[in-house]
Amino acid sequence: MPSARQGGKRPLHARPSPPEAATSRSHSIFRTIAYVTSNFGLGLAAAMLIPALVDVADQNEDWRVFVGCSLLVGMVCILLATATRGERPKFTQRLGFQLVTSVWLFATLIGALPIYIASVNVTFAGAIFESMSGLTTTGSTVISGLDALPRGLLLWRSLLQWLGGIGIIGMVLLVLPSLRAGGLALFHMESSDKSDKVLPRVNQLTGGLIAAYTVLTILCTAAYTSLGMSFFDAVNHAMTTMATGGYSTHDASMGYFESNGILVAATLFMILAALPFVIYIRAFLPRRFQLWRDPQIAVFLMTCLVLSFAIAVTRRVVNDTPFGEALISSAFNLVSVITTTGFASEDYTLWSNAAIGLFFLATFLGGCAGSTSGGIKANRLVILYRLVRSSFRRLVRPHAIIRLKYGNDDISSETIQTVTIFFFLFFGTLLLGTVLLTMFGLDLITAFSGTLTAIANVGPGFGQIIGPAGNFASLPDPALWTLSVVMLLGRLELVTVLILLFPSVWTD
Repeated sequence: MPSARQGGKRPLHARPSPPEAATSRSHSIFRTIAYVTSNFGLGLAAAMLIPALVDVADQNEDWRVFVGCSLLVGMVCILLATATRGERPKFTQRLGFQLVTSVWLFATLIGALPIYIASVNVTFAGAIFESMSGLTTTGSTVISGLDALPRGLLLWRSLLQWLGGIGIIGMVLLVLPSLRAGGLALFHMESSDKSDKVLPRVNQLTGGLIAAYTVLTILCTAAYTSLGMSFFDAVNHAMTTMATGGYSTHDASMGYFESNGILVAATLFMILAALPFVIYIRAFLPRRFQLWRDPQIAVFLMTCLVLSFAIAVTRRVVNDTPFGEALISSAFNLVSVITTTGFASEDYTLWSNAAIGLFFLATFLGGCAGSTSGGIKANRLVILYRLVRSSFRRLVRPHAIIRLKYGNDDISSETIQTVTIFFFLFFGTLLLGTVLLTMFGLDLITAFSGTLTAIANVGPGFGQIIGPAGNFASLPDPALWTLSVVMLLGRLELVTVLILLFPSVWTD
């Protein structure tokens, strides 16, 4: 038989050459990404019909915008899903990083379409910023005059935050069985929740998390309604409360309602949203529910209590505010910042310099891992504290054997490395973003606090422009594009996005 070197044909069963195999794998990966993003796009297209119905009921012409965008996005996604349907490749870390970031970017683009086309005077950069701020539950806005905005658009902003709060990948896993083989890894890439599965199957876990999220949203809606909100306001604020997002239907945010009862209810539900959602699943499992098993919960709750009390005391001393009133408003605004929700009842930067300092500290902290909140997260702070404490002990007793513990578990070297990398990237991105924004003409306070609130997904910054009483409407487009990228970095925990800058993620 003639050999291949002699010009013979390669047998049909022969394996493809390495370049051919690499090309085939790359095509398969991109087909998977296109298939998943198009399927989620169909869900967003369907969701656009909800605000369209509200605009129809209000006889507002913006219903045409939502219906038109829904049809356009729906047709494109159907064609894309049909063209890329087929056998899915085996899940790998590389596919996971590409998939998570791609889905979030695609969702941001779709979410921006109605905002850009509707009767709101924003640039395309502003529409992307508003959509990214919604999906990442940051809560920063470029839109003024919310009280006069069509209700359909207000509801769309709230829907974006509610969908982004529980996590886009969580919903994708629920409807796409083919991805469940790597479902837990995708969860870890999208959020900082590294806890073990409390249910045996990924679809059960995602279903349980979404069920808990939905039930808490309904309870929050009922609480707001009973305390005097209109049903529309209650639904919108409940969605953005549980998403720890902070979008409001009024320019004055929660201050519009002038009700201490609403502030107390909002504080309670923001705290519930900032706790790990797996505890709500464990509550219904026999012999699995231990609220204080996770050290971050106690640290988070104690931080909220101590800082709220400290701010209330400073207001009582400096501003002579009655302590009860000071405690309610201080706890609400402080918890709103710590949980990265971003609601405000008043401009807290006018209270005192001590209060501003405490709010600045709270902007970094964040809620618990596995919640809808952003920021550094309490679990990382616990690990960092115990790492520093053990290092000091080794300086005093160099030969001592010191075990690092998180709850009942040992802290592995891999966990220490992950936390160290996160802090390096967090503060590195904060400094780089600040420098970039100053190049676009922003003052240092606005640039620094804008970058901080974007990477921590908090919402309001500091200063006259983007403080609790302002918004991001006056920022130039390059600054809005920069902050949109930083918000995505913060929501996806930095590494998931930044790792895509390495060529090895894209090539075999």
